[in-house]
Amino acid sequence: MLSRKIKPVVSTTAFRLAAWYSSIFILSALALFLLAFHMLSDIVAQQDRARMKLKLNEYLVTAREEGMNHLLEEIKREKKDYRSAGFFVRLADRRNHTLVCSLPRRFKDIDCSKPSSFAPDGSRNLFTLKRHEDADVLEIVSTRLPDGSILQVGKSSTERENLLARFFDIFMTISVLVAVLGLAAGTFMSFKALSPLRDLIQTVQKIRAGCLDARVQVKDEKSQGHDELDILARLFNEMLDKIDTLVRGMREALDYVAHDLRTPVTRLRAIAESTLQRQNTKETLEAAIMDCAEEAERISVILSSLMDLSEAEAGVMQLDLKRQPLAPVIRDAVELYEYVAEEKDILVETDIPENLALYLDKNRLGQAAANLIDNAIKYGKRGGRLDITAREDKDFVVISFSDNGAGISAGEIPRIFDRLYRGDKSRSQKGLGLGLCIVKAVAAGHGGFLEVDSTEGIGTNIRIFLPMKRGGLQ
Repeated sequence: MLSRKIKPVVSTTAFRLAAWYSSIFILSALALFLLAFHMLSDIVAQQDRARMKLKLNEYLVTAREEGMNHLLEEIKREKKDYRSAGFFVRLADRRNHTLVCSLPRRFKDIDCSKPSSFAPDGSRNLFTLKRHEDADVLEIVSTRLPDGSILQVGKSSTERENLLARFFDIFMTISVLVAVLGLAAGTFMSFKALSPLRDLIQTVQKIRAGCLDARVQVKDEKSQGHDELDILARLFNEMLDKIDTLVRGMREALDYVAHDLRTPVTRLRAIAESTLQRQNTKETLEAAIMDCAEEAERISVILSSLMDLSEAEAGVMQLDLKRQPLAPVIRDAVELYEYVAEEKDILVETDIPENLALYLDKNRLGQAAANLIDNAIKYGKRGGRLDITAREDKDFVVISFSDNGAGISAGEIPRIFDRLYRGDKSRSQKGLGLGLCIVKAVAAGHGGFLEVDSTEGIGTNIRIFLPMKRGGLQ
C-alpha cells in the first residue's frame, strides 16, 4: 500500500527536480568540506613543522654561541614544558648515545636509550615514529652540531588530530543541517518553478470538462518577461484565444453559408419542380438547365471563396512568390472590368511605375485587386472614377484604390473585413460578403496589411501595404 502511494510522487517531475537539486547541493557542500579539510590538515602540519625547524635553529644558535654544556642545561630545564606542549627534544653524542631526551606524555613508552629508534645520521630529513596503541605520530627533524653531536626536535600529531577531529564533528553537524536545508529548498524551488505547469494542466482539464473559457493564470499579463514558463502560459492563452476565435468564426460562417446557400438551393429545387410539372419544349429545358448551372456556379463560388479564406486564416494559403513587376498584374485586373466600368461610365485610371517590382503571387494579388475594383465599380456612382496608384514607402509598396462612390459609414468600417459581412447599402447588390475578407487574407499572406479611409457619400480609399523584401512581416 505504501509503495503504491509513494510511486506517483516519485514519478513526478517536481520530485525528480528536487532530488537532483538536493543531490547536487549536498554533494557540492561535501566536496567543499573535503577540500577545506585537506587544506586545514596541510596548513596545521606545515605550522607544526615550521615550529620544529624554528626550535631546531634556536638550539643550533645556542650551541654555537654558548656551547654544548649550556645547550644541555637548557634542554633539561625546558623538559617539563616540552612534555605538556607535545614537543620531543633529544641530544646525543657523535655515536648517537642519548645525553638528554624529552618525550611528549603520549610517547613516554619510547626508549630514548636505544639509538636504533632514531635516525643515526642526524640528517635534516623528516622521519616519523608511531605508537603501537593508536595512530598518533611523532614527526622528527634532526641535525648535527659542530662537535658532531646529534640534535633532534619533534612534534606530536595529537594536538593536530584533536583539532581536525573537532572540525570533523562540527562538519557532521552542519552536514545534517545542510542536507535538510537542501531537501527543503530543492522541494520548494521545484514545486514553485513548476506551478505554471500545474496551472496549465488544470486549465487543460477544465477545457476537457467543457469549460472552454478557462485560461492559465499569468503573473503579469502586461509584462513581457523572459521566464520560459510564463512565455509558455502566455502563448498557450493566445493559442486558446485564437482557437476560440476560429471556432466562433466557423459557427458564424456555417450560419452565413446556410443562409446564403438556402437561396440558390431553393431556386434549384423550384426550377427542377416547375420543369417536371409542365410540358417542356427544348428551349424551356435548355433555359432551366442554364438557370441550374448558374445557381450551381454561385454555390461553387461561395464554397471556393470560403475554402480560400479558411486557408488564409489558418496560415496555410499556398503562395507562389516571385519577384516580378506590379503594373501588369493591376492592368490584367482592370481589363477584366473594363466593359462593366464603361457601362456605368466610370473612369478607371492607373498610375503604377513600370519598374516597380516586388515578391508577389500574381494570381492571388490579381484576385485581391479584382475584388477591390469590382466593389469600386459596383458601389460607385455613374460618371464616377477609380484611381489606382502604387508607390514605395520605406520598406513597403503601397497600392491605393481610391474612388468617389457611395463610401462607407464610420460604424461599418471595423466590420467590412469580417467574413460574409455585408453592409446595408450592399444588400441590394449581388455578392457574398467575402471579397474584402479575401483581400485582407491575401495581403496578410504576402506579409502585408490594409488601411481604409472612407467618408459616406464622398468615397473610399483602400491601401494595400506589401513588403519590398521577401518574407516581410512574417
